[in-house]
Amino acid sequence: MAVGLLGCKVGMTQIYDAAGAEIPVTVVKAGPCALLQVKTVEADGYEAVQLGFAPKPRRLCSQSEVGHVAKVSDALIGAKVLGEGDGSFRFVREFKVAAGEPKPAVGDVLTVSQFEQGAFVDITGVSKGRGFAGVMKRHNFGGVCASHGVKKVHRSGGSTGQSTDPGKVFKGTKMPGRMGGKRSTVRRQKLVAVDAERNLLLVRGAVPGFSGGYVTIRPTNCY
Repeated sequence: MAVGLLGCKVGMTQIYDAAGAEIPVTVVKAGPCALLQVKTVEADGYEAVQLGFAPKPRRLCSQSEVGHVAKVSDALIGAKVLGEGDGSFRFVREFKVAAGEPKPAVGDVLTVSQFEQGAFVDITGVSKGRGFAGVMKRHNFGGVCASHGVKKVHRSGGSTGQSTDPGKVFKGTKMPGRMGGKRSTVRRQKLVAVDAERNLLLVRGAVPGFSGGYVTIRPTNCY
């Protein structure tokens, strides 16, 4: 059973299928991921597995980070998931699993081989931050017309409030503000190809975040 994987976005490209049709894909380097902890209902109140991705040098790790990985560090170094000078991982996340389902053991290494070509996955990342943006860029407003008499308000949002009654601006009104930089998930993305030798997944379409940003990949629950 596929639990999920951690990875980073490499970038976008395009490939061609057998019929010659162009397919836009995002290349994601997924795994190998070390299983650091298995959480249970008895001990933690819920069922989950904790994975680590991207080795982190020991000199940059806190004592708690090194101690959390210490029990399985020798096995991970032997499996070439950690290097000799590494103490922990840069990206650590949990994947919830259903109670009673079989779970891998602590110290196991998960790779892209758990996914099959043609499967569908949900990918979560942090969207690109756009800074402070106006309503035309942030909410796709049309702006004010450019006819005679309109001065320097072409990209404004127009009126936001009401008159004396109710005399306030309602919460949630679309206005200028910080755009992007938030957790975002794309659902039911198709895996066009799985490259087990290079730990790569080719996902049809776009994936949230910038090139090099960390993402989580899990089997979709959207059918």
